[in-house]
Amino acid sequence: MSDTDKVIVTCAMNGVLTDPNQHPVPVTPEQMAQQAREAHDAGAAVVHIHFRRQEPGMGRMPSWDPDVAAAICDAIRAEVPELLINMTTGVVGRDVSGPKACLERVRPEIAAMNSGSLNYLRTRRDGRWAWPPMLFDNPVDKIEEMLEAMRGLDVVPECECFDTGIVRSLSMFERNGMLKAPYTVSFVMGVASGMPARADLLPILVDEAPEGCSGWQAIVIGRQSVWPVHRRCAELGGHLRTGLEDTFYLPSGEKVSGNGPLIEAIVGMAREVGREPATPAEVRELLAGG
Repeated sequence: MSDTDKVIVTCAMNGVLTDPNQHPVPVTPEQMAQQAREAHDAGAAVVHIHFRRQEPGMGRMPSWDPDVAAAICDAIRAEVPELLINMTTGVVGRDVSGPKACLERVRPEIAAMNSGSLNYLRTRRDGRWAWPPMLFDNPVDKIEEMLEAMRGLDVVPECECFDTGIVRSLSMFERNGMLKAPYTVSFVMGVASGMPARADLLPILVDEAPEGCSGWQAIVIGRQSVWPVHRRCAELGGHLRTGLEDTFYLPSGEKVSGNGPLIEAIVGMAREVGREPATPAEVRELLAGG
């Protein structure tokens, strides 16, 4: 099997704002470490993590406390030392001191790099807003500051793109010198006001992605309808991500109790199209251009 047949499998463990009282998302360092172990044992080489507040009753809320970030990452590394950590840096507003402090404290191998702005919208059936309309603002100067912080810490950016214009902007970032290899590209699909979760869009997005990227994946948000997109992603040579941040449902429609079964399902899908999950050591080589 050649290196091009290897697929990087990422487990998106918990996301932001999902209520742990309603869904089985891990919050505490112990919970994060245990589910990281289950994801690794099922075939994941990377865990994408959000940090949550640890005070009783506050686990739904994000935290940018470097001590919280360190406790979670230390617990994961103690349980599964070989796993790569991909931490979020997404924050509304221009102040990125929290994400930068957490990056410096935990030194993840990879970090999500939100690469453009999005009006984050959703309506109810009667047309009312599901939440007050908000702008997830990622202007160029904010992106540049985060890229410089990542580069200074040898963190690989995972450029998250919410629409085709953001995908196309990456080539301009590269020509401008803001964005340098190695970096990966993620197509975020399924957000109501972003790109739809459609397998037929993938070839277009791949064609628009910059040539300098070290690989691409689709982040597909929704119910069991996400799985045909994952399969097409695997067929086209993309890498794969799933987890409780993105879906609570297996291809059968069954609701899951944790991240492990989701990773088992996506690894099985990869193998059905002739691809094998990369080990953490192989991922490090792939990201380094080896």
